[in-house]
Amino acid sequence: MNEPNAHSPGEKIDELSALYRQGKFSLVAGKASELIRQFPQSAALWNMLGAAHKGLRQPDEAERCFRKACEMDPGNPGHLNNLAALFQSQGRLDEAIEKLELALRTKPDFPEALYNLANAYVGKGRQDDAVDSLRQALRIKPDYARAHFALGNVLRSQGRLDEAVESYHRTLQLQPGAFAAYQNLGIALMDQGKLDEAAESLNQAIRIGPASASVHNHLGVLLRRMERPQEAIDSYRRALQINPNHVNAHNNMGNLLKDLGRLDEAIEHFRLALQTEPAIDSIRAQKLHQQAHICDWSAFVEFEALGHKLGIEGEAVYPFAMLAFEDNPERQARRSQNFAPRPPGRQATPLTPLRGRPQGKIRLGYFSADFHDHATLYLMSGLLREHDRRRFEIFAYSYGATRVGEMREKLIGDVDCFSDVKDLSNQEIAELARSHGIDIAFDLKGFTQHTRSALFARRLAPIQVNYLGYPGTMGAEYFDFIVADRVVIPEAERGTYTEEVIDLPNSYQPNDNRRKIAETHTSRGDFGLPESGFVFCCFNQAYKITPREFDIWMRLLKKVNGSVLWLLSSNRWAEANLRSEAEMRGIDPVRLVFAEQLPHASHLARHKHADLFIDTFNVNAHTTASDALWAGLPLVTKAGRQFAARVAASLLSAVGLPELITETEEDYEALILDLANRPERLAAIKSKLAENRLTQPLFDTVRYARDFERAIEAAWTAHASAQ
Repeated sequence: MNEPNAHSPGEKIDELSALYRQGKFSLVAGKASELIRQFPQSAALWNMLGAAHKGLRQPDEAERCFRKACEMDPGNPGHLNNLAALFQSQGRLDEAIEKLELALRTKPDFPEALYNLANAYVGKGRQDDAVDSLRQALRIKPDYARAHFALGNVLRSQGRLDEAVESYHRTLQLQPGAFAAYQNLGIALMDQGKLDEAAESLNQAIRIGPASASVHNHLGVLLRRMERPQEAIDSYRRALQINPNHVNAHNNMGNLLKDLGRLDEAIEHFRLALQTEPAIDSIRAQKLHQQAHICDWSAFVEFEALGHKLGIEGEAVYPFAMLAFEDNPERQARRSQNFAPRPPGRQATPLTPLRGRPQGKIRLGYFSADFHDHATLYLMSGLLREHDRRRFEIFAYSYGATRVGEMREKLIGDVDCFSDVKDLSNQEIAELARSHGIDIAFDLKGFTQHTRSALFARRLAPIQVNYLGYPGTMGAEYFDFIVADRVVIPEAERGTYTEEVIDLPNSYQPNDNRRKIAETHTSRGDFGLPESGFVFCCFNQAYKITPREFDIWMRLLKKVNGSVLWLLSSNRWAEANLRSEAEMRGIDPVRLVFAEQLPHASHLARHKHADLFIDTFNVNAHTTASDALWAGLPLVTKAGRQFAARVAASLLSAVGLPELITETEEDYEALILDLANRPERLAAIKSKLAENRLTQPLFDTVRYARDFERAIEAAWTAHASAQ
């Protein structure tokens, strides 16, 4: 019988390893410590003791033991891998990478170290390097399920969805009951637009792990995409029953309820999410935005304390949500830069090469979710109709919900090629646009609702343009130009735009001079207005109204006897809050009259019952301003600094009424009061507007189309010369 080796713990390490695999970390730590007293120079024992301390969540002791093992057996790849894994769990990624690279120099065919290295690379934002490490690990160990799963996650984060799906399928071949693989496969399929397959995968994950709040939350997201809102709500509720503090479920529920118009419930879910995770700025921004929609002006007090850092430091926030809270183009630019989607990583299947300089017509591609009865199409319809087909081919790509109607049918007839791409992935849309040979791609959404601006990160065309939808910079290097004019982006503010500015000679905003105004025989009384008395009007959405304008408006109502304020009915909470705010300022709430939603032509017709449109500050009237001017209703604005705060000034300049643009709140109030008290002056302005709307550039659709085309051709020529 052989005596045990006095210098090696021998089979004892195998026993400790078995206990460790059973999760008996305390027992392993005790036995390893006893053995170390007998074998103090055993690197393997120190390594085992380190693993036990790590399992017991004692990182300092674990690090001491792993370092001891590495000192005793320098270059041992297993010990280095364990020390690196500890560093990685602590967020010490540079140290982890250093140890793993050292381990791999000693043992290049070490798949576990390659796996850990990939995870560290992901933490450092080095996704391409992570993919390379995982593929190398899988060449060494093809049945390494964890590596297949990790590879799928990295590829999905890069938007390489076909490859990600393949990796998840391979994981499930090796581990058929892998809950996380089914869940993430479902997410990837959803991102591909394969919604039925995604539902099958997520439901399989639920069968395996019904107590997971996460998978119920993801199913809710999918059901919302499938336009099954009540089932989505049910899924979010199940997630919250399992985990009442599930932040993503509260946030997703809030966003769905917002879209359903249940704003009070939406705000409550955002509040509950923040109660659990107060530091999530993206949710706070959404909560503040919805509070603005219901005119809960406590949001402005909250913003005052946070606005200097919200979306600027730390987490990115939805930039549009912040526009109404301040007029600060520098901060808005920072928010856009932080929020802008990043270009995807390397593509396994490269996109079709971009078209070279066109020999014939320039191909323009317009991308939007709003190709239906929507403000964007009211503005764009004339330009699309009047484009010079001898010089341009026009393509429209609709990724919004299909809403059949006159405006959509007219659009389809006015373009050369219409593509409904709502069910395609971003990658597939990019491939389609490239196959069409688009020369200049226009984003008509920007950072507004239902945007898919991430499409442009894939470079749809040689030139990409931020146009009309978002009133500000996109903050991304892949947007080459923004369409504007010298009023809406003055010279002093151009440094805050990442895009080069395409200046149109008049207003940047297109208009259709064939927009119909209904022929109606209505009276003021039909709309709840007094038959006599001055009617101040603002048909802007409620979120644009801030306490600053409202204070002025209430003073005007006090000074102009018998006057009323005619506002758009946005939602019942806004109406109640605005009436309450009026009462607090000494104004009878009945002097606020709310206009219900009407078909567009009828809405334009009712403007004749108002005397003067009075604008909001941080976000002006945009389409609502051109609606008013087209209907013959003068508008007074205060020009601010940011794009959104200068749109009405641009429109008034282009319709020949610069005298209605003010620069200060005092001048704004004084001009409105003067017009209300001097009917002859107001009548002269209305007469001037009636003449100018048919002679000035704002509503000259053909002129706008030619100006727009010349500017676009100049941009194309400059781009081509630079290549």
